[in-house]
Amino acid sequence: MRISDLLAIGELRLRLLTGDPATEFTGVHITDLPEPGRYLSGGELVLTGMMWRGTPDDAARFVAALVEAGVAALGAGQAWLGHIPADVVAACAAAGLTLIEVPTEVSFRTVAELVVPRLSGDVRDALGRHRRLLAAVAEGAALPELFALTAAELGVTGSVVSAAGQVIVGSIEDPVRPARAYLTASRLPCLVGEHTIFGVGRGDRAAGWVLVCDGDLLDRPDLGYELADCVAVERSRMEEGRRVERRLAAQLLTAALAEAGLAELDARLRTCGLDAAEPYAIVNVTVLPAGRPGEPDPVGGTDAAELGGQVVEELLGREVVAAVRPDGAVALVPLRGSTVSGVAGRLRAGVEVLSALPGTRVCVGLSGALTGAAAVKGGAGEAGHARRLAEARGGGVVTSDEIYTHALLLATTPGDVRRSFADRLLAPLLDYDGRHQSELVRTLSTFLDCAGSWNACAERMHVHVNTVRYRIRRVEDLTGRDLSTMTDRVDFFLALRAG
Repeated sequence: MRISDLLAIGELRLRLLTGDPATEFTGVHITDLPEPGRYLSGGELVLTGMMWRGTPDDAARFVAALVEAGVAALGAGQAWLGHIPADVVAACAAAGLTLIEVPTEVSFRTVAELVVPRLSGDVRDALGRHRRLLAAVAEGAALPELFALTAAELGVTGSVVSAAGQVIVGSIEDPVRPARAYLTASRLPCLVGEHTIFGVGRGDRAAGWVLVCDGDLLDRPDLGYELADCVAVERSRMEEGRRVERRLAAQLLTAALAEAGLAELDARLRTCGLDAAEPYAIVNVTVLPAGRPGEPDPVGGTDAAELGGQVVEELLGREVVAAVRPDGAVALVPLRGSTVSGVAGRLRAGVEVLSALPGTRVCVGLSGALTGAAAVKGGAGEAGHARRLAEARGGGVVTSDEIYTHALLLATTPGDVRRSFADRLLAPLLDYDGRHQSELVRTLSTFLDCAGSWNACAERMHVHVNTVRYRIRRVEDLTGRDLSTMTDRVDFFLALRAG
């Protein structure tokens, strides 16, 4: 109930002295104790005869106790003092507490008797509304229908976006902004521009949904929570329907990795909604804690591969289903007029948004374009290698084009071995550069990038060609290597990228 509703009851003849008439209260409490905070739970309209007031200084203490307890408004009676002292009005105004005047001839009991039934009616209305919304969801109302209904029932409009910044329902100009705010918020709900955002359901935020309500609902969060609950119920129902699809995808992968017959694989491919002649790609995803490469530790209590499956489905707009395997979540992605680079672009855009989530790395590997069921095993292998390279890089998206290079060799070599290899070759040069402020390591890297061309290296570094010759000789003297040989050039090339 709002204070304005209370003021509208003519027989009470109440008067607003300070504050917002739109203030809502959830109950009535009568007290004249000087320190009533311990008996208050928050949200009440406190009615007082002001018998606690001995001096003007008492007003500030009393009002401060009410504000600390979360009281919604104060109703002060005239019966004891015959008026409402200016110090009480000033204390409420300073604290932002709504204050109403109760005339001498109106008893607090009368106020309570008139208000309590109305408050009960508000609760009954809210429960009835909530039941109607849940009934609509249970009867199969899709999200657009649910939002149309909540606009009528709650007066709330808005959208739902994924944590990766994709619009699920509704229309919003910049869905990435509330997604990033959701990923980084220490507390929800919170205000983002002209919208109030709420989390939908439970689970790790990396795979979460965000309810974006139009306007500021921080003073009425119950409306946002109510709509978020309904969206969560609908999402759960949608998830139930995807479980069968996930099981079929898992059976296809299991059969392919076990090298089942082509006829069986073709049949399983069709059960997954793919034609044997239709091009597709395979994606492999895990979500790991930041700074712990290669460790399949849980994030937010969820298994890395399981969370990876949830994330990849959201990254690709729930157009795919992911089968959770020990080496990551795997999904077959129909290309349908798109390309592997197009899919990679969509994945990178979503992963870039998710990078805002503290302490989390999304690692994605993507195979090349495939056709036919027989290619599933090889594609799954490609995607797995690419994902491991993404892990070694600290997260991101890696395609199969990148794994058929020295990068895969380095990524699959234990970190301590890579560091030892790099230190053995480069430590003398780093030490020399540190003592002489020289640029041997930079010159070596540029020289190799220029395929051993003295002139090209000198031009790129803006130095004389003899300077390059001198520096490369110093590199050879310090390391005992010969940069005219391909073997030593390859060793240095790898060492520069292994550290």
